[in-house]
This record gives sequence, structure tokens and C-alpha cells, in this order.
Amino acid sequence: MRIEDVLDERADKGLPFLLQYENVAKYEDGVIYVLDRRVYPRRVEFVRCENYHQAAQAIRDMVTQSGGPRLVASLGMVSAAREARGKPMDEAIAILKQAAYELSHARPTTSQDLARQIEHLRQLAEDALKQGQDPEEITLIHTYRILNERYRNARKIASYAVDLLPNRVTILTQCFAETLIGFTLLVARERGKEVALICPETRPYLQGARLTASVARGLDIPVTVITDNMPAYILSRKMAQVFISAADVITLDGHVVNKVGTFQIALAAHYHGVPYYVLGNPSRSHARITSVEIEERDPQEVLHAMGVPTTMEGVQGYYPAFDVTPPHLVGAVVTSKGVFSPYDLARSFSAESPLD
Repeated sequence: MRIEDVLDERADKGLPFLLQYENVAKYEDGVIYVLDRRVYPRRVEFVRCENYHQAAQAIRDMVTQSGGPRLVASLGMVSAAREARGKPMDEAIAILKQAAYELSHARPTTSQDLARQIEHLRQLAEDALKQGQDPEEITLIHTYRILNERYRNARKIASYAVDLLPNRVTILTQCFAETLIGFTLLVARERGKEVALICPETRPYLQGARLTASVARGLDIPVTVITDNMPAYILSRKMAQVFISAADVITLDGHVVNKVGTFQIALAAHYHGVPYYVLGNPSRSHARITSVEIEERDPQEVLHAMGVPTTMEGVQGYYPAFDVTPPHLVGAVVTSKGVFSPYDLARSFSAESPLD
């Protein structure tokens, strides 16, 4: 089944190669193909995942990051539904439950929000089995529709963000905000705004240099890559007029959990009077920052650069994947419902499930 067979209109129109649906991940005859963002753009390679275990491992190994794990985890549930098809009901339900747990817990910081999406797919698959329907087809159709809706919401958020930008602006960003930064650049260009981008390289996987810069280049937006220790200097020289990032989690009490390094850029931006806008919907799963688990990855990852060792043997590393920016450093949270103060999120979003 092709995406075009399910969707009347795709929401990824106008976005560059890296953000088009099939170039994030695709599903063909029970196999998930995940674009390996660890080596892009030097090479365009897809990691082949033949079952949900391999899909979860691809997420853990950061084959895909940012919004990519949402699609890969969903396709992992489609694969599990295919595996469960034709099995005795008890065995089929056990397969779906194990897949849902493994996929939603591949990375801890975002596990609670992802679990809600994956649990819905698990229930759809179970209901399909009980009703004699094809669980693979039903979960795949739902995955494509949710993907399209997520992109539509990303464009809506980006449109609100562009409203905040002057007609001529250089944006400093952090890591890889995927569709949110892609749509922000695209919408700004559509409105005739003169926009440029500065992105730190984002060690140790260099997502800023390889992914964010590639998105900007694909949209023909001027982009400059800097090292991770340059943002404060850039801000002090007024070379960027706004700092924008996405977030892995935005808590209802206004804290921003994002790629490690975001907090220090927000501090520098605050010191130099540069506004910081975070793009994304807050998480209903996290009323307070105390419920968020910060993932700590293999320390060896910071002792290498693109697979090349950078230290003497025996040197120790430390790698918290995310940090926390407190609400007083956040100028605005830009959501699919509009622009909010970080202090207003609980009142505005706690009564309903946020769109993401």
C-alpha cells in the first residue's frame, strides 16, 4: 500500500528530500526501511528492519532522531500486526503488547508521549483481529493519516512562529527541529521574508551540521554552521535576532527538554536580550518537570566523531542527551493552538490531549 492510496493530499509538499515521508521511513511488504540519519548527507542509506525488535533497535541506535522515531515506532507496530495475523488470539495479543512496550520505551525521555500513540495502534490491531479484519492494513492506514496530521500541525505551528519574525531575520537554532524548522523556513520564504539560519554542529552526531543545514540548503535558505561553543559569541555580536528550537518534551509547568546545549544557548540569549521561541505542543503526560527522565547515553559516544576516536584510550566520557531550560528563559511557546507564555500552558492544555 502506498501513501498516495490513503491520503488525498500529502502535507509534506514543498519540503526538501530529508523531510519527505518516504525519506524518513517507509514500509514495504513487512519490512521497514529507515533513512540512516547518522550518515546523511555523505551517504543516502536505509537501514532494513524486518521486525519490530529491529525497529526499536534502530530508534535506540539513533538511526533516526527528532520526529523520525514516531514514524518508525508506528511502522514497528504495523510489522507486529503483520506478525500477529493468523496466530491464536492469546499469542497475537501477547505479540502486540510486547511490541508496544518495546517500541515506546526505546528511548526513555520521550517514552510517555510515544506510548499513547503506540497504545492506540495496539488497540486498533487487537480490535481488527477480533473482528476478522486485517490488522496490518488498518494500522498502516492509521499511521499514514497520523503522519499527515502531524505534518499539518507542524506547518500550523511554523505559521504562528513566522508571525513573530521580522521581515529580515537570522535565526539561531539548535540540533534538528525537523519539520518545525523546515516549515518555518518554507513559510517564511512563501511570505517573502528574508530569512537565514545559523546552526551549531551539535555533537556528537552532528545533527545540526548534517541534517538541519541540509534542510535549509534544500530550501535554498542561506545557512551557516558553527561549532557548539560559538552561540554566545554569535548572540553577543547580534548576528542572530532570535533563537528557535523544537523540544523533545515541553512540560505543562513551562520547562523545555531538548538536545543538550539548548539550556546554555537560552542563557546566552537571555543575557543578550535575544528572544527564545520553542516550537511544539506541550505534553499532557508531564505536568511537572520532575516526571521527565533525562536519557543518559553510552559515554563512548562523546569520545568519537563520526566513528573516529578523538581521545586517548582510558579517557572517560559523559553523555546526557538532553537538558532542561526553565520557563523564565523562554519568550514564547509556539503551539498548534497559537502562541503562549510558558506559564500559561497548564491552564490552556491540561484539559485536552495536545495535538502532536
